[in-house]
Amino acid sequence: MNPSASGWIPKFIYFFSLKERKMLFTSSEAFYNSLKQSGFIYGVPIKSLTLKPISSLNLTKEEYAKVNLLHSLLYIYYKEKKSDDHTEALNTIIAFYKQLEKQKRGWLKRFSVSNSQTATLEKIIGSRLQENTFISKKDAASLLTYALLFIDVLSFKTFLKDPTNIKEGAEKLEKNLITCCFLALKAKKKKNKYDSLVLELFESSSEYFEINSKNSKPNIVESLSYFSEKDYITKIYLLDLCCLAVWDDGEVDSSELQFLKELALMLKLGENEVENCLNDLKSFSATHSKKIQLFEYEHPVKQFYRQSSETVKLLILRNKKRLQQELEESGELVLLLGKSTTKDLSEKEKQKVKTQLLDICKTIPSLTIFLLPGGTILLPLLIKFIPKLLPSSFNDNRIDD
Repeated sequence: MNPSASGWIPKFIYFFSLKERKMLFTSSEAFYNSLKQSGFIYGVPIKSLTLKPISSLNLTKEEYAKVNLLHSLLYIYYKEKKSDDHTEALNTIIAFYKQLEKQKRGWLKRFSVSNSQTATLEKIIGSRLQENTFISKKDAASLLTYALLFIDVLSFKTFLKDPTNIKEGAEKLEKNLITCCFLALKAKKKKNKYDSLVLELFESSSEYFEINSKNSKPNIVESLSYFSEKDYITKIYLLDLCCLAVWDDGEVDSSELQFLKELALMLKLGENEVENCLNDLKSFSATHSKKIQLFEYEHPVKQFYRQSSETVKLLILRNKKRLQQELEESGELVLLLGKSTTKDLSEKEKQKVKTQLLDICKTIPSLTIFLLPGGTILLPLLIKFIPKLLPSSFNDNRIDD
């Protein structure tokens, strides 16, 4: 199964039995803990919720996020509706997102083109990962990771009980979660330049905080009063996010720990919940990812290059055999690429490389990204990774991983 290609939802439904999709979670807490162990709650999903692998490919965190989000929504539907009808479940999920975003300009385009419910939902989930949040935020948008996608799951559970005002409720949940995370970050004794930048961007974001002319700060009491009547899972999710907000340096100082303990007390959670949340985060970080953070920021140009580089590398690795075959059939291109590893090409030779690479991209559908307007600026990235496919004689200094 390839979650980046069309048709992955029918494959998921077909390949995994109803028992597998339900996972026989003994409780809501067990379901949430499985999501946490998968990395979904931390915004860095590294595996699925299924008992067996979902794909022979090395999936990206975006692809795992897609599958785990769908799996979570299906599980919530099965549990709340006591129904095993996946067709109706998918229709309900589509109705949920339509209700959630019905006032957003251009949103209905995602519903009008698709021929089937699964194609529509694939498009919606893909868009949700790109948007990631309900609130339009300008500068602050690039700071939020996939950790907030669980809001969809909580909101869907509410939708199944009462579909009215779901968009307003989702926005309010997100705003109060972010407010508490913002205050957790402010509780840090030692703030580096990165922390200061994050705080500055959020403080200047009127979509999050209504700061008046007296420069008043968000009130944690007001935000926590919102969570006082919420269920245990929502409260633990808030505590996990606040732990994540202060975890960027890999440790928790006394002021951060004090804030987290006071937060747990105000949420009426047990004294050991803070320790459990921190231990879970430490364990996941040590085992799977040394860099886990709720907020992330980088220059837009650097972000574009990094994302483009990751995309190109993924496409090349997944089309390695077909690329090798095409390169073997283009002897002149292989010679020019080999020559480029030792000396600079002439302008005429560079043009030949560009033309022949674009011809290869035309024969491999998943590489059509290079054929789009402006796609040629990605060709240097393609050339950067292609030497790994060439015979080693073209690159004597290459060291295999």
